[in-house]
Amino acid sequence: MLSWDELETKCKECTGCTLYATRTNVVFGTGNRDSELLFVGEGPGEQEDLSGEPFVGRAGRLLDDMLKIIGLDRTRNIYIANTIKCRPPGNRDPSAAEQEACLGWLRAQYLLIKPKIVVCLGRIAAAELIGGDFKISRDHGKWYDKDGVGFMALYHPSALLRDPNRRPETFCDLKELERAIKERCSNTY
Repeated sequence: MLSWDELETKCKECTGCTLYATRTNVVFGTGNRDSELLFVGEGPGEQEDLSGEPFVGRAGRLLDDMLKIIGLDRTRNIYIANTIKCRPPGNRDPSAAEQEACLGWLRAQYLLIKPKIVVCLGRIAAAELIGGDFKISRDHGKWYDKDGVGFMALYHPSALLRDPNRRPETFCDLKELERAIKERCSNTY
């Protein structure tokens, strides 16, 4: 198994799909590498591509506010990654081939972190990681167990910016997440 630094170096050199040709930066991930909580988004947007950090634009600021509600902080007690590491042009959804090319990077991060809880941010991350007949509008806030790891999906912060009417149900999902963290995780707070 690669160390964190080796994994990040190799990921930043990746040419496994065509997205490498249009990226500014690989968005590897950020946060506490010893966390029991892994948050996974779909992929970088324009601001993330420019900075090399996940969730830094308006959606990132909203995510920070959401985390604060339940006592979490991206630098202190969670790790954030994406299903893909390079921005699809025009912020389009990543193709199946692009997702497949990047899945190994996320799997390696997962193995290094050994999370107790994985939070999928949005439908694309949830469909990739939870699988099955997942629908974000129906299945957000529900728990899925995979080999003893709890998986939950929340609406993506950018979806909440577009549709603020979903914020009350997301607040309930966050409180459920907070409950589960207290139950499952030992070093989060």
